[in-house]
Amino acid sequence: MSQILFHIDVNSAYLSWSALKCLADGSATDLREIPSIIGGDMQQRHGVVLAKSIPAKKYGITTGEPIVNALRKCPSLVIERPDHTLYHEKSRELMRYLSDVCPEIEQLSVDECFMDFTPIRTRFASPEDAADLIRSQIRERFGFTVNIGISDKKVLAKMASDFQKPDKTHTLYSWEIEKKMWQLPVSSLYMCGSSSSQTLKKLEIQTIGDLAKADKNIIVSHLKSHGLLLWEYANGIDDSVVASSPSEAKGIGNSITLPKDVSRQEDAHLALLSLSDSVSARLRKAGQLAGMISVEIKYSNFRSVSHQMILTAPTNTSQLIYQTACHLFDELWNCSPIRLLGVRSSKLIDVSEPVQLSLFDLPSDEVLHSDSGFGTSKKSTPASPSREKLAALDKTLDSIRQKYGDSAVMRGSFLTDSNEK
Repeated sequence: MSQILFHIDVNSAYLSWSALKCLADGSATDLREIPSIIGGDMQQRHGVVLAKSIPAKKYGITTGEPIVNALRKCPSLVIERPDHTLYHEKSRELMRYLSDVCPEIEQLSVDECFMDFTPIRTRFASPEDAADLIRSQIRERFGFTVNIGISDKKVLAKMASDFQKPDKTHTLYSWEIEKKMWQLPVSSLYMCGSSSSQTLKKLEIQTIGDLAKADKNIIVSHLKSHGLLLWEYANGIDDSVVASSPSEAKGIGNSITLPKDVSRQEDAHLALLSLSDSVSARLRKAGQLAGMISVEIKYSNFRSVSHQMILTAPTNTSQLIYQTACHLFDELWNCSPIRLLGVRSSKLIDVSEPVQLSLFDLPSDEVLHSDSGFGTSKKSTPASPSREKLAALDKTLDSIRQKYGDSAVMRGSFLTDSNEK
């Protein structure tokens, strides 16, 4: 099975994030809709262009050029100073959301990352459908847009995300490079800067296809090891993998924007069941137990509320997380139509750490209760499955899904819901 990789890139990140901040502060003008840039100082007219709006691009303004040049091209240009504190805050929010979708994330910069989509591919009809869903959720949740490039190679995924913008999904698999990439100018190849581009043009190499077909020894003689890298990229050769950071997770969660607003408790509980299954499976894969569960509700009017609960004992079992999520939801929900639901775990500990059990974690035949205040007797009512049995069930289901795919075992409630629809 070939790996499937996403490159996710925020469209004009600095400008988009500053525009949202200005709108939140009461501005009547969206910087993204007028000729505007981020960078330097409006009064002193110095510095360089860090980001530009699409209307500014139409004036020929380019990222990295001096602001004084940009003002010559467009005297009415609006300049907003950069706010790097804001940008890092927005970046953290985005990466946290993407990590909830799939934990295999490699962040390249404040506004872009790779995602190894391979482990979650069976949850979606296609990579393109998944990418479109991610884009729409980012747009609805955060108010800005991203491009997503899809490929079996990292360098090609990054190239694909630079195709037509904004808010687009593009594929560039290894078998598509001749059709989609080779006709592009060599300067558009990832890692091919102006100096390398000029050297290649002196060798009469104008397009990426020209470079791919060239004698690599000639390229290396002029550009050394960097020339070999460019030749390999032009031919779609890249064996690097997504280097996700295995550092201690502060939390594992998942959320879903519902296909239509939900107004029935049973429909919300069904969505929470799916989310709880996803979160618990990721906890088990990470070898973590959750000490706290939280539930987020976003209503149809976009107002968001959340509620959290510390567990009597840390867990990663689907049923216990689901029961907690439903309890939190029932306490929180005001009966208004729901647009989004989320379940998140936190206060994580390693499964190898000792856990203090509560009275309710004891086997049912050991749980005693008072009999009229004198002596004790065994509990006569049926007990819920023990944590050990729930954990064993989850382990068995994980094993089946790992071997045969996520759709090999499905809950009957999901099948019933699908049939009713």
